[in-house]
Amino acid sequence: MNDKNSVRKQMKETLSHLTTPLYEDYSYKIAKRLYDEQDWKDAAVIGITISKQPEVDTYQIIRKAWELGKRVVVPKCIPKEKKLLFRALTEFSQLESVFYGLLEPIEAKTEEVVPSQIDLLIVPGLAYTQAGYRLGFGGGYYDRFLRDYDGKTISLAFNCQIIPQIDLEEHDLPVSKIITNTGVITTK
Repeated sequence: MNDKNSVRKQMKETLSHLTTPLYEDYSYKIAKRLYDEQDWKDAAVIGITISKQPEVDTYQIIRKAWELGKRVVVPKCIPKEKKLLFRALTEFSQLESVFYGLLEPIEAKTEEVVPSQIDLLIVPGLAYTQAGYRLGFGGGYYDRFLRDYDGKTISLAFNCQIIPQIDLEEHDLPVSKIITNTGVITTK
């Protein structure tokens, strides 16, 4: 477990060196590649996180989804149960700052969407292998959610986030694709 924490620390350090122009450029290239994916084109409901630098920028992706008439659902963490719920987001003003400065949907202004209604889930992470295994931020929320999720999964990552290996645990599940600033890695 300690090894995962050192990889997390190292990756955060690596990402902190991305300049704003590179961050913007890479995020834009990743978003454009995502829009070319059939999974994106076919999805009516997109599950996606509200990014926080240095994660790939998802604000532009959310705006694009709205423009295309897609339904956007974003995660709400339930810390006591260590689980994720997804709620429909129709405007950014429906977000509030919660723990760790993360933005989450305001329950009174959004409605819950069950996992089976989510066509495409954009799964966040800090580091990824070519096989699609991911190292998350350490809460295990997505690992638990993915166990019972049957839809399509894609992760968005900067090239520097692709690493040779991650210590796998029994609960780790790979994503189907990883879209980077230079290409698309299909994993299964």
